Amino acid sequence: MAITSAIVLFAVIWFMTFLIALPIRVTTQGDAGDVVPGTHAGAPEVHNLKKKALITTAVAVVIWGITVTIILSGVISVRDLDWFNRMGAQQ
Repeated sequence: MAITSAIVLFAVIWFMTFLIALPIRVTTQGDAGDVVPGTHAGAPEVHNLKKKALITTAVAVVIWGITVTIILSGVISVRDLDWFNRMGAQQ
């Protein structure tokens, strides 16, 4: 795996993890009972983006490490995912 592939893999894992973490423990303006005029009641009151970004980074590093270990060790290869035998016989 090249360094560019590793960075792209980390970025994809980080953003997927971040998008999963965003709605966790969000207090909306409607829940708090303090809706600012001109905003939706579902808008976040407190979003805690810095904390979520740090937690996302820690979780993404762990997931990325496991994924890179699996890829580099060869436990799962592209041929293992070829369910329709489109790659031909392995030589």
